[in-house]
Amino acid sequence: MSNSSATTERQVDSNLFITVSGPPGCGATTLTEGLAEALDCGYVIGGDIFRDLADEHDLSLQQLIAKAEEDDEIDRALDQRLRRIAEEWGAANKAFILESRLAGWVAGNRADLRIWLDAPEEVRIERLSDHEVNYVIERPEERTPEDVGGLKRLSDQEEVGALMRVREVSEAGRYESYYGIDLDDRSFYDLALNTARWDADTVLDIVLSAVEGYVPETDEGAFTTSDVDV
Repeated sequence: MSNSSATTERQVDSNLFITVSGPPGCGATTLTEGLAEALDCGYVIGGDIFRDLADEHDLSLQQLIAKAEEDDEIDRALDQRLRRIAEEWGAANKAFILESRLAGWVAGNRADLRIWLDAPEEVRIERLSDHEVNYVIERPEERTPEDVGGLKRLSDQEEVGALMRVREVSEAGRYESYYGIDLDDRSFYDLALNTARWDADTVLDIVLSAVEGYVPETDEGAFTTSDVDV
């Protein structure tokens, strides 16, 4: 599954509130944007909220990441915004997509369908090294006209991999400390996909088939989760 946009000719009529989660480089943003187009509905990407928080604090993304590792203010601000979105759309009876690492946890039983995406680490590293995601670092002495917003692109896979692993370990520890969340617990997700096995369009079609085939009257029950106190 490449980082290119997922496209499909299918248009699906649905009122499901869907969450999409997974580690960096899993293809969550690609799937979310493709789903929103096929369902003709709104969506929110967790990374966009994080960028908004960076702007509000007048910090770069890397500075905000560092601040989040120092105390819980940033994580809780992000997750509280995700919760408000989940509460609004969980009661709206309209199609909506919420993407973030904790979207499934934060939305909880408000979500109609919770999706987990993943891919082998080496695949995700390769994807992240192809384009700028969140793995940017400040190197004022190395800035070039090609750098975006004074941030150095990371293209070396070893460097990207090291940063990715550090961030994942840090986030997992913080979420467990703040909320008692075990990110390795994926038992409540309704659909889990290894996006390395199919291209972006096929992953989108698989999920659309699940959405299109969902019949509330024959739904025998989702895994329930306790509300996360954010």
